[in-house]
Amino acid sequence: MSNIHVIEHPLVQHKLTLMRKKEASTSSFRRLLGELASLMAYEVTRDMPLQEVQIETPLETMTGKVIDGKKLVLVSILRAGNGFLDGMLDVVPGARVGHIGLYRDPQTLQAVEYYFKMPSEMVERDVIVVDPMLATGNSASAALTRLKQTHPRSIKFVCLLAAPEGIATLQAAHPDVPIYTAAIDRQLNEHGYILPGLGDAGDRIFGTK
Repeated sequence: MSNIHVIEHPLVQHKLTLMRKKEASTSSFRRLLGELASLMAYEVTRDMPLQEVQIETPLETMTGKVIDGKKLVLVSILRAGNGFLDGMLDVVPGARVGHIGLYRDPQTLQAVEYYFKMPSEMVERDVIVVDPMLATGNSASAALTRLKQTHPRSIKFVCLLAAPEGIATLQAAHPDVPIYTAAIDRQLNEHGYILPGLGDAGDRIFGTK
């Protein structure tokens, strides 16, 4: 479990609890997810490399440190991953964005790809994959397998909630990819939903149910 990072900041846990409430409206759910994504982005990018640059302050010349945001790619697993993007981009506005379209077959619970679009020259880039729920882990595992074909410099996976089953699946397939989450919930139900969870993240983000 050394590759699992649970972000326990009080603000993260507070906003997550508000999101879990079944009476939370679509607008409040969406707003809270954006706020949570920004808070989590600070932890996920904590080890981003810095480079020194010469700048002029109003008083003198100095050497400061900056990140190269253009080397970072935020990859959304459609469609619920898009709920994470705005909050992450608020923190790193220079990041590029990629998309992986996957849906879960309701019978087999396996991931089926329908869309894949990444920036060019991925070998020079660090990737953060975002998807609110790590449930069975099948979609996340398929996304990482596909993404590794582009040979990025590094990959991290970020989710709001994770189930033990999903963590086990993802770690078995991709032990080199660290997982960042706000909570590890109890288990999956017979339909592959996280318990206690927060319902279907995509439906709650976009108001489709």
